[in-house]
Amino acid sequence: MDPNVVLPLISSLLSFVFFAFLIDQWRERRRPYQAIWAIGMLWYALSAGTEFLGGAFGWSSGLYRAWYLIGAIWVAGWLGLGTAFLLARTRFGYAFSFALLLAGLFTYLSWRRYQYPDSGIAPFVYFGVAVVLAIVIAVMTYRGDERWARIAAAVVIGGTVLSAIMVVTAPLAAPGYVVDPRTHIPTGELFPGYLRLLTPFFNITGAFALVFGALFSAYIFMPKRRVIRYRLERGQRPASLLVNLAIATIGFPVNLVASLPGATLALIRGRLNSRVPATILIALGGLIPAITSGLNRFGDTSGFFVGELAGVVLLFTGFVVSVEVFRVIRVPFTRLVLRTRPVES
Repeated sequence: MDPNVVLPLISSLLSFVFFAFLIDQWRERRRPYQAIWAIGMLWYALSAGTEFLGGAFGWSSGLYRAWYLIGAIWVAGWLGLGTAFLLARTRFGYAFSFALLLAGLFTYLSWRRYQYPDSGIAPFVYFGVAVVLAIVIAVMTYRGDERWARIAAAVVIGGTVLSAIMVVTAPLAAPGYVVDPRTHIPTGELFPGYLRLLTPFFNITGAFALVFGALFSAYIFMPKRRVIRYRLERGQRPASLLVNLAIATIGFPVNLVASLPGATLALIRGRLNSRVPATILIALGGLIPAITSGLNRFGDTSGFFVGELAGVVLLFTGFVVSVEVFRVIRVPFTRLVLRTRPVES
């Protein structure tokens, strides 16, 4: 009953089940975000699967590379991209732009702080790409052009291919993998700096998009209390929009917290839209593994597998509850319907 074997095994199996549900729903409804989320959960399942294999049978260079590529780079980026497609028609593009800027800045500051060997020009390239993409997506959102999500998709897909090449060709010192000597959980410190700096670019952007997108959706459907007011609708002058965006960075979290008591009361009375608890569960499911994987990066691996399992449990629960994704719940790839829910107003 080694937790380094049992926890990732459960995470992997549950992620594969979740992947099957998402693929089945995509076959029925053909929503792009469902297919993208399915890909993200497939990466989640495979990443946890490498951890199970490493814990049960021992690590190897190939398994270690697969773990880092799929888990440390791909998972969060693809899950966040699914949220981008779900909310492409809203003003969520501004938040996605902010996430890119945050990721680029964190990448550069991480390099300045830790001076990862073999970083080369990577921190400057990653920061520059993040800034350019953030500007492009913000401008497209301002113009009401929902194709900004396709720009994000091109970056994620291109980054997926590029990272695969980089991981396969990266030189690794013998024995080709490294685990924490206390917890025996793998860490990424063996990879060169240009690869280690790529992970926050994907993870911060993807995790922020997934978590903030879920909270954004929850706020839309909950009873609101607007303590701080701002306007983000189209048609206002760019200078006015910039001021309102600055206010929104404070106003949104303040208004969200201020609205929670009313949402709780509506839940007790049975009047709360089911999207609200669903999206809050999704937000927690994205936040917890983001925290534990971030701690792994900085040397604290103790909560890594627990956070990974908690993440997939919360994500699965939230997505099943969410009427946008699972309006009809059935056994995957069959016509056996388990539950049908009407669309809520």
